[in-house]
Amino acid sequence: MNKKKYWDKLYSTKKLSEVSWFQQYPKTSMEFINLFKLPKSAKIIDIGGGDSFFVDTLIREGFTNITVLDISENAINRAKDRLKEKSKTIIWLVSDITNFKSSQHYDFWHDRAAFHFLETEKQIKKYIEISKNAIATNGYLILGTFSESGPTKCSGLDIKQYSKESMSILFENDFKRIKCTNEDHKTPFNTTQNFLFCSFIKKN
Repeated sequence: MNKKKYWDKLYSTKKLSEVSWFQQYPKTSMEFINLFKLPKSAKIIDIGGGDSFFVDTLIREGFTNITVLDISENAINRAKDRLKEKSKTIIWLVSDITNFKSSQHYDFWHDRAAFHFLETEKQIKKYIEISKNAIATNGYLILGTFSESGPTKCSGLDIKQYSKESMSILFENDFKRIKCTNEDHKTPFNTTQNFLFCSFIKKN
């Protein structure tokens, strides 16, 4: 089963509250939004955002230029159904991130738990190249992955764990690291997953 079919099947068979990454309020992600004092008109893209509540929170906070990208059309359709009329203010993109071709330059690139599914060096290099080209100069990159203390799998798939050092090395040519923080995410199944979130600014 290819990646798109895998995720489409998952989002057609499980409720949002039945997946481990469910988070009612994206606390750490919003802390980065507040840290950088983004204007409400900032161009924000959520990579692998699918059916998460990050977009709901951004809308509620008054942000007006939001894009959500996900490989699963089912995930995006569920988010549209939940947001109803508000969904029409969002740009929705169905794409594998490694195939993404952006005509925009984003001020804030957010990725909670998509990047760590990329396992091969080729996929990782492709992601870095795409993000570099899509983020505006002095724009921000925020990555959330499982830490070295976190799980080795997610939704039955292998993932790559990261430390702040290993993540920083990958992006050091084009980005300057600002801040890294750990988050203990409590799943709907009452287990804990340790995430690493790192923020970067794109160099001139």
